[in-house]
Amino acid sequence: MFDPQDLIRIFNQLFQDSEQTCLVRGNAEPIYLPANDQKKWHEIHFAHGFFASALHEIAHWCIAGPERRKQVDYGYWYEPNTRSIETQSAFAEVEAKPQALEWIFHQAAGHAFVVSLDNLALEACDMSEFKSAIVLEAKRYQSMGLPKRAKHFQQALATFYGQETALTCYSFDLAEI
Repeated sequence: MFDPQDLIRIFNQLFQDSEQTCLVRGNAEPIYLPANDQKKWHEIHFAHGFFASALHEIAHWCIAGPERRKQVDYGYWYEPNTRSIETQSAFAEVEAKPQALEWIFHQAAGHAFVVSLDNLALEACDMSEFKSAIVLEAKRYQSMGLPKRAKHFQQALATFYGQETALTCYSFDLAEI
């Protein structure tokens, strides 16, 4: 029921021509690659063909401004699974917004959302602060509205999956994540 190929079709129909950006099923770690002399479109590669990875990478793209979208991986730093507690805290600070937007996309698709620290060494730690930050950001999006591209994608998902289209009807309860 939740085929990543559907996300590719939905995303590319919405944004390939208008934003010169396409969603690509990746076989490795996710990466955003801006267009260049060899390729016409910007590409969002999601990890290993996973549905949730596609929604997460789209969330990052929806937040990234025009200058960020000119840079590989939007110019952000990335550290693998061995982050220290301090580095993980910095990661969580910038990751709450995209994960909140990802949660909205999951709700629009009727698909379960799972919070990720993206650090296997710390996955068993207490995530309550991070989850609270995600809930806060989701509620902020709910009250203030989504960025334009995120809104178009959320509405297209809700239509495709037959879910409630009104963002105001979504539930953002800490107990759900």
